[in-house]
Amino acid sequence: MIFIKTAAEIDAIRKSCQIVADVLRLIGSMVKPGISTSELDKAAEDFILSNGGIPAFKGYSQAGSVNFPASICSSIDYAVVHGIPDSKPLLEGQILSVDVGVKKNGYFGDAARTFAVGSISERKQKLMKVTEESFWKGAEQAIKGSRVHDISFEIQKHVEGNGFSVVRDLCGHGVGKFLHEDPSIPNYGKPGTGAKLKTGMTLAVEPMVNAGTWRVNVLSDGWTVVTADGEPSAHYENTIMVTNGEPEILTI
Repeated sequence: MIFIKTAAEIDAIRKSCQIVADVLRLIGSMVKPGISTSELDKAAEDFILSNGGIPAFKGYSQAGSVNFPASICSSIDYAVVHGIPDSKPLLEGQILSVDVGVKKNGYFGDAARTFAVGSISERKQKLMKVTEESFWKGAEQAIKGSRVHDISFEIQKHVEGNGFSVVRDLCGHGVGKFLHEDPSIPNYGKPGTGAKLKTGMTLAVEPMVNAGTWRVNVLSDGWTVVTADGEPSAHYENTIMVTNGEPEILTI
């Protein structure tokens, strides 16, 4: 079921999304060689709680998995998504994808960014650039009357046109009343297909882009998704509201 949000619900979602955006800016200012992802996680959790929110990922479970133990997902280099923060220091040349979800007053916001740790290779720079660009290409299609796979197609076209691949086992989703809602928003697809977009939908569009194969595996921790070939991966996500005109990006 796809929820069409009321003006009051949109206002509540917007507040949660603002906390998400602020957390990502905070983390972006902290990322450097030597800092650990557990330090970033604590800073994020403290900020969320001090702003009246609840870390949406902490304690979350899916398909019988153990509860996710942290407030952010921190995925390094070949980790695609759902990496668990730990005490290991980040290293020069790595890339770090951070996913943040916040619940406030019963409504959710969700977004992700990939950060460079110090100086990174040109290939990783291009991977990050193309991933963010693909989000914006997809977001242009998030307008009343378009179809979900119009978003998907634009993301896939831009990514594959630049020699990378889109992860197929994971996808974007509706968000707002719940952390994960219909519709699913894959990062590949045929234009003109999928659910029709309507004013008041709130969507988490999130290209997950691999430098090599699109295939992925899950580590023994039950959460961390990694590329099957060990090549790096990048992630860029925002919560979007479909309006009568241009889509509104709520997590900027």
